[in-house]
Amino acid sequence: MPNSELMNKIQEVGAVLVVRAETQEEALEGVRAVVAGGLKAVEVTFTVPGAPGVIREIKRVMGDQVLLGAGTVLHPEDAEDAVDAGAQYLIAPNTDEKVIGMAKRLKVAVFPGAYTPTEVVRAWDLGADAVKIFPASVGGPAYIKALRGPLPHIPFIPTGGVDEHNVGEFLKAGAFAVGAGGSLFDAKKLKARDWNGLTETARRFMAAVRNARMNGKG
Repeated sequence: MPNSELMNKIQEVGAVLVVRAETQEEALEGVRAVVAGGLKAVEVTFTVPGAPGVIREIKRVMGDQVLLGAGTVLHPEDAEDAVDAGAQYLIAPNTDEKVIGMAKRLKVAVFPGAYTPTEVVRAWDLGADAVKIFPASVGGPAYIKALRGPLPHIPFIPTGGVDEHNVGEFLKAGAFAVGAGGSLFDAKKLKARDWNGLTETARRFMAAVRNARMNGKG
């Protein structure tokens, strides 16, 4: 789909699941569980063993049910592998001109990571479609609100420390969407194969997103 349509859909969902797992099975089954809870945007990080294979399998099984991206994309080669596997967008914790350039050549959206105003503007000027504010836990929603003051034209995706209790405040502060990992993709639940627990956590998280928006918070 066109990047503009993808961006609209991610904003509509309001959150992207950050997938970190020790095995491909944990990643695949965990994603199934979270998607069942209503979170339809998924970022498979390159810290997951065999990440391109996981992306490919999610694409095969879930197809258009999910907005499928790749995360922790640190090298242009990773970007190529991710898109070849079916990733529709690329996310990184840092800003790398070569990765952004590769995303542009591959015609997929890219959300590089930045934190300070200088870093955010550089990422945007290099061609970011949105900027991942990481780690968002350092400054919290107040920092997002402060950044939005001089940079209202840049979509922010705060990531790190976002959970069902504060997601509404991040959206109220002006976040385009949020990235959420550990609070949704809990390592203990993955180890215990507690798929129902992951689904319920996702349902509560997405209910918090909807509640925030109904109350004018994002």
